[in-house]
Amino acid sequence: MTTHQQQLEKYAELALKKGVNLQKEQGLIINAPIEASDLVRIISAKAYGKGAKDVHVEWSDEILTYLKMKNAPMNVLENFPEWKAKGLETMVEDGYALLSVYGPNPDLLKEVDSERVAKANKATAEALSNYRDYIMNDKVTWSIVAYPQTAWAEKMFPDAPVQEAKEKLWEQIFSITRIDRDDPITAWEEHNEKLRQAREYLNEKQYKRLHYKAPGTELTIELVDNHIWHGGSTHSVDGVEFNPNMPTEEVFTMPHKYGVQGKVTSTKPLNYGGNLIENFTLTFEDGKVVDFEAESGEDTLKHLLETDEGAKRLGEVALVPNESPISQSGHIFFNTLYDENASCHLALGKAYPTNIKEGSSMDKTEMDEHGVNDSLVHEDFMMGSAELDIDGETQDGSFEPIFRKGSWAMEFE
Repeated sequence: MTTHQQQLEKYAELALKKGVNLQKEQGLIINAPIEASDLVRIISAKAYGKGAKDVHVEWSDEILTYLKMKNAPMNVLENFPEWKAKGLETMVEDGYALLSVYGPNPDLLKEVDSERVAKANKATAEALSNYRDYIMNDKVTWSIVAYPQTAWAEKMFPDAPVQEAKEKLWEQIFSITRIDRDDPITAWEEHNEKLRQAREYLNEKQYKRLHYKAPGTELTIELVDNHIWHGGSTHSVDGVEFNPNMPTEEVFTMPHKYGVQGKVTSTKPLNYGGNLIENFTLTFEDGKVVDFEAESGEDTLKHLLETDEGAKRLGEVALVPNESPISQSGHIFFNTLYDENASCHLALGKAYPTNIKEGSSMDKTEMDEHGVNDSLVHEDFMMGSAELDIDGETQDGSFEPIFRKGSWAMEFE
């Protein structure tokens, strides 16, 4: 067995054991591009070896996606197949775990009218809202891992031959996900412990507001009462521990949907719907985006913000130190899974109900009363840097340093 094959085997094992933590006689859904068939077959074999009752693969193909987005009638793009949504709902209702293999082409749809893409994204989000609720409320275990599809690798390493570019990207993925360690499972357990310490510190503090300062950013974010910080591994409603993102370097919680004031400037490109939005600024008043501009991708940003009322408000605030291995790699990955774990970030749109006490049992009226944002979208964008300072405002109005120059202002073991 070659070294690369051995690493793929370890990667698949990590995704199943520390990612979704697949249980015996449980089903597994895998969302994956056809280019990742080698990894998907390894994952499937290992899943059945662990006693999985079924492995259902939802294949995608970027060329076919492009052709459909470019050529299909608008009424087709605006209607996601009901049978497909119902099928996915049936599987998560039956307790299937969900693993997404992710590595999209950042420029896939740059030549497609952004309105067509926005309509299709909205239709998909509406059709899959019940399915997504299972994920965002941790009713099932779920995880996301990366795969270096050719177009992504070429975007990352444009001066290298294709095969070399893919090898370089695999090297980055294996390093950042700790696959290159002697014992990746133990390495992840140690990493989760550090993130646990950070989130427990913040949960005990229960800051009323966070104050951000950096070049192009002066922002105040109120946090909801009884907010909960998560990060690293978490637990499903059935008590099964899993890691939603691999890699993950963040701790995150819930902003108050009406309590965001000021201006924030992005520090990394946002890949949204096959288009890049770069060097953009958002201005908030009473929690809502009231002005925006972008150096490129402004139409795409406009369509994102116009998805629904909640898309103009924040649903997540996440802290990531500059010491993150993704940040230290020196690369921009043009991939949210990786770039969001290189940088402090915020998310436009739906909040995770698990980030507030008893959030999963709230109806929409109660959510609004508690400041919980709801939307068809949840899109992370990166705004952290080595120049970012963050202060926490306590309940009595005093200020404490949380981040200084992009790093934690306190030490964890």
